[in-house]
Amino acid sequence: MSETVDVVAGPELKKPELIDLVVERSGIKKRFAKPTIEAALAVLGEALAEGRTLNLKPMGKAKVQKSKEIARGRVLSLRMRQQNAAGTESDSDPLAEAAE
Repeated sequence: MSETVDVVAGPELKKPELIDLVVERSGIKKRFAKPTIEAALAVLGEALAEGRTLNLKPMGKAKVQKSKEIARGRVLSLRMRQQNAAGTESDSDPLAEAAE
């Protein structure tokens, strides 16, 4: 049985840094990545606002637990579940190394 561990928050990931990281990892040009990422974030935000569960591997599964309207918007409390690194598809494909 696993135990609950307190997590110390690291630095906040903001959109400009996210775009830079995606550009670096994918090799796509920034001028193409930025509108695509912004559109994806808008779609994700709208889905959460509708109370939809997100099931997006490898990020994980996020479900809205509570929603509260406030003066300048809405506060959503989410529950997120992520797979262990050992459970990812890239690690579970036994033929990946053999073909190389």
